[in-house]
Amino acid sequence: METEQYLQELTEEEKIALAAGTGFMYTNAVPRLGIAAVRMSDGPHGLRVQTEGGDNGVTGSLAATAFPTAATVAGSWNPENSFRLGEALGREAHKYGVHIVLGPGVNIKRNPAAGRNFEYYSEDPYLAGKMAAAEVKGVQSQGVGASLKHFALNNAENFRFMGNSVADMRAMREIYLKVFEIVVKESAPASVMCAYNKINGEYCSQNRWLLTDVLRGEWGFDGLVMTDWGAMHDRVAALRAGLDLEMPGDTAICRRWIAEGLRSGALKAEELDEAVKNVLRLVGKYAHESADDCDFAANDELACEIA
Repeated sequence: METEQYLQELTEEEKIALAAGTGFMYTNAVPRLGIAAVRMSDGPHGLRVQTEGGDNGVTGSLAATAFPTAATVAGSWNPENSFRLGEALGREAHKYGVHIVLGPGVNIKRNPAAGRNFEYYSEDPYLAGKMAAAEVKGVQSQGVGASLKHFALNNAENFRFMGNSVADMRAMREIYLKVFEIVVKESAPASVMCAYNKINGEYCSQNRWLLTDVLRGEWGFDGLVMTDWGAMHDRVAALRAGLDLEMPGDTAICRRWIAEGLRSGALKAEELDEAVKNVLRLVGKYAHESADDCDFAANDELACEIA
């Protein structure tokens, strides 16, 4: 069934469900129409697939290769390392039925105390962009989608849910956004994950300038935009800004806000449909079974070689 036909068949309640995830690492399925769920997993340099739903920690984690972190991989200045790491991640994703790998992370190392600097590549947007673009190409060469994160200006962990990144346009264009621009244009990631923070006073999850004007309008991104886990604020404002998928979802108040917004006119049906279209395209492209071609011994050797 084509995307437009699905939109004709879906109920309003089903559309609202598709715009959010469920069970921490899945999108919602619509069994009556044959719409499958997409399964996601952290992370940029090693899967974290948990049994029994997961808890965003390590409880019940299944075997996975601990690849060198982005900070180490970037030290080689060799995109081929990133590409091969991405290929191996894609094959490990096959083993566990994972359709989207949540990474790579490309935020600029700006604050030396930022607790996630190890999982970002560099202080330099060109190096980080080239290395991350190669990793995305590697993952997606295996039929698995990548989710580029955290968009954007997410450079500190203190007050991570409410921080406000204040920057002028030149700094954003030349440093903080440039890395994302390189990856989007060179490797077309399946998804972009918005950051928790505000940019100049507006949360990334509802920042139309960031998500629509720049990402889609200027850079030509045609994939899905999702939240970081718990990064949603105003669900109606987010849809209007170009935020497609709320993760992890199962948020009753957000569903209610969307329904009330449609009734009041604060949200147009076309705005919800646009988000649903992007979810359906993601499902259509990536929600499929793959043969288990994971080779942990080979991946161990590759991890050592890259390191």
